[in-house]
Amino acid sequence: MSDFSDTVILVTGGTRGIGRACVEAFAQKGGTVAFCGRSQETAETVAAEIAEATGATVKGYQADISNDTEVDALVKAVTEDLGAPTILVNNAGITKDGLLMRMKNDAWDDVMQTNLNSAFYTCRAVSRGMMKARYGRIINLSSIVGVHGQAGQANYAASKAGLIGFSKSLAQEFASRNITVNVITPGYITTDMTAELNEDALNEFVKQIPAKRAGSPDEIASATVFLASQEAAYITGHVLAVDGGLGM
Repeated sequence: MSDFSDTVILVTGGTRGIGRACVEAFAQKGGTVAFCGRSQETAETVAAEIAEATGATVKGYQADISNDTEVDALVKAVTEDLGAPTILVNNAGITKDGLLMRMKNDAWDDVMQTNLNSAFYTCRAVSRGMMKARYGRIINLSSIVGVHGQAGQANYAASKAGLIGFSKSLAQEFASRNITVNVITPGYITTDMTAELNEDALNEFVKQIPAKRAGSPDEIASATVFLASQEAAYITGHVLAVDGGLGM
């Protein structure tokens, strides 16, 4: 598979879980990787760890990707420090679950702002550099919940479903410029976000998965690297389920 030695990659939410696995995977392939997190100290620590382990150039930034001004500043800083990103992985996301009749406006707005609006901000910010390069790869991390829904997650499901429609529209806008836009819909993946489930709930959930196990962040990262590679140059507007068969 392609290496990424002449490529600048930007990953949102890269300090842990799926995001960190993506940073590590691209770094292992020789990419120059920038990522953001909520804490500058944490981002710098994670960047140093991955750089030491892989020998790649890895730089962490603090940014609130739900704020368009901070996103523009992030992309400007990455471009000045490392070069214009031609691969973007939108991974950052939050949940604020609750039944609709009890859901407060803030819980709806915060999830939509972080999960969906942020992708609009980041894609817009990197698009000029990609258009100029006549090359780009955008991979947006949605969720199985964005396809099938989930009781108690109306806000999260709406944000992740919106990401799919957004990505398909961008794929049509950018295709003639050699820029692909694809979506990955993870199923149940072992991350800090899913670790809040108790063991009984986890066991019940795993029973529903044909593969009979949870997925790992590395498995999502592998799919992300593939969609960013030259081998996937003719794939755009696609929604790739990485879910052990759960969505069948």
